[in-house]
Amino acid sequence: MPADFEAMWRDLAPVGRSASSGGYFRQPFTTAERELDAWFTEQCKARGLEVERDRFGNTVAWWRPAGAAGPAVLTGSHLDSVLDGGAYDGPLGVVTALAAVDVLRDRGVTPARPVGVGVFVEEEGSRFGLACLGSRLATGATDWATARDLVDRDVAVGAASAIWPHGRYRFDFTGEANHAGTTRMEDRRDPMLTYAMTVLAANEQARLAGQRATFGRVDVRPNGTNAVPSAVTAWLDARAETPEHLDALLADVERVAQERAGLDRTGLVVTPESVSGAVHFDADLTRRIAEPHGWPVIPTMAGHDAGVLSAAGIPTAMLFVRNPTGVSHSPDEHAETADCLAGVEALADTLAGLAT
Repeated sequence: MPADFEAMWRDLAPVGRSASSGGYFRQPFTTAERELDAWFTEQCKARGLEVERDRFGNTVAWWRPAGAAGPAVLTGSHLDSVLDGGAYDGPLGVVTALAAVDVLRDRGVTPARPVGVGVFVEEEGSRFGLACLGSRLATGATDWATARDLVDRDVAVGAASAIWPHGRYRFDFTGEANHAGTTRMEDRRDPMLTYAMTVLAANEQARLAGQRATFGRVDVRPNGTNAVPSAVTAWLDARAETPEHLDALLADVERVAQERAGLDRTGLVVTPESVSGAVHFDADLTRRIAEPHGWPVIPTMAGHDAGVLSAAGIPTAMLFVRNPTGVSHSPDEHAETADCLAGVEALADTLAGLAT
């Protein structure tokens, strides 16, 4: 079994990796992501799993032994990555699921329920701007009419879901374009200054409250080296442990930003682009999985397809594999092979308990 896991991981490792940065570019429906999708289909067919696809691009491979009936058990993850991302976020869950099926078969386990290995498309939101898009469409959390209006990164769109309450907000700072050389500092109406102070305020307020606030994307106009900008648009990613904490964090950041805009004689409009509430996984299911092994139960601040399924009323739980550095969405993302193999065993034990 370890050889099977390691062989699968070796197959995936080169796909979509940048020779210059070492990061991965596996955006939905691009060559690299489609290559991984084809690889997944081949692996499933080699195991005799029945592969089903929906019209949105999601794939589920079913293990249905004779007599298996009743509500199915679904595991899996996604194969897409963020731009210049790491190797493990997403594909590890897929490879681990396939390896866990192998372990169960080696143990002679015959599940009484169908077991599915799922791959959801566009989990990261790296191409069309809406995280967990495939699972949202599958559960009806996002309708097809809305999804059809989404475009890739050539047009600015930003949205996501999270386990912690999570919002993305557009900050439009406006000022007056002017010459960088001839305009005195005291005569300027520079939205870049307002934006810069807002970034610092978001960092301070999030630190004080123990929450998360990130300005990771900005658009400047006219974007010239020798010009005072006329407008700056920036996107705030804010995450907090409760909806009340999230509202308070946004209010604090916006208050400081508006105060600074008054000093700079600039304008500011804040527009929520997406706000997702807290998602609580099924407590009984989580307890059944974690307690026999003494595994810690911890919250996650990141968005996952599992959160969308849970919000749709499907009993859902997640397993994490240890990340020694905590780095994610980066080429430095890493997990030790021994820990990945421990994850395979853990998932196999979990599936055996749920499916039998």
